[in-house]
Amino acid sequence: CKLFLFHNCFQRHFYSMPFLPRFSIILTIMLLGVVRSYVRPIMFNSAYHLRPISSLMPSLNCRRSTSARFATTTTATSTSDNVDKIDDADEKLDIVQLDPDVVDNLKHPFLKTMRDRGYLFQCTNLKALDVALLSSPPTSPLSAYLGFDATADSLHVGSLLQIMILRHLQRSGARPVVLVGGATSKVGDPTGKDESRKMLDDGDIGNNIKGISKVFETFINFEEDNEEEGQPRAKMVNNEDWLGGLKYLNFLRDYGTYFTVNRMLSFESVKQRMARENPLSFLEFNYMILQAYDFLELSR
Repeated sequence: CKLFLFHNCFQRHFYSMPFLPRFSIILTIMLLGVVRSYVRPIMFNSAYHLRPISSLMPSLNCRRSTSARFATTTTATSTSDNVDKIDDADEKLDIVQLDPDVVDNLKHPFLKTMRDRGYLFQCTNLKALDVALLSSPPTSPLSAYLGFDATADSLHVGSLLQIMILRHLQRSGARPVVLVGGATSKVGDPTGKDESRKMLDDGDIGNNIKGISKVFETFINFEEDNEEEGQPRAKMVNNEDWLGGLKYLNFLRDYGTYFTVNRMLSFESVKQRMARENPLSFLEFNYMILQAYDFLELSR
């Protein structure tokens, strides 16, 4: 009750303030968040010498992310020594634990930056990825992408984390690819949502893409290659270009056999919606298949 009264009192006084004091409060909170993001990884790394989170908290199951992970077209045919896979009997998922020796001996500047800044949590075939980044020639740099749906005309501050990953990638000599979800924005990512997203038409999505593109251009170079510093220009692609022209029956016939409903139901985003008894539409259920097709198209 005290917390509720404090919140209401603060909210009432906050909105009655003039603009400048309100702006100062918001700016102070944002600066504290930035300071925390820099200080905490330094404290964590110095205290625990970059040990994996799973070794610090044995009860935490660090499962491979289904929506965001480092992915390359260079894949290993067998399980490498840098990961330990433990079979989860209940969910049939692999739990990946980074090998501290591999993490400590990374060579490529990008992976070293990710490690030192506390970005690195999970990675498939980390040692092989390090070798691939080191061996890629400047004339044919390795590429990596991150996807952003155009559900609003700007990005929230949480997206800065992903954008900075692409920025560091470009500064280390690799090519960042920004994937704008012109098609997947019509579906809506169900991850972490209690209800379906608002349906957007083509006009709204187009305006949103124009808005978020300005954010990317602030941090990433899309104009030309920086040969002096060995930084290739970034690319921005829209999955509307390949998803928009798909024919439904052909898509089901060609790719539907590679997906099982059993596996799709095991994803956390689906289980959370079903556990809360919130309806999950068939439209949203297909979101992960469209994500997989994005990877296939970009790999090609």
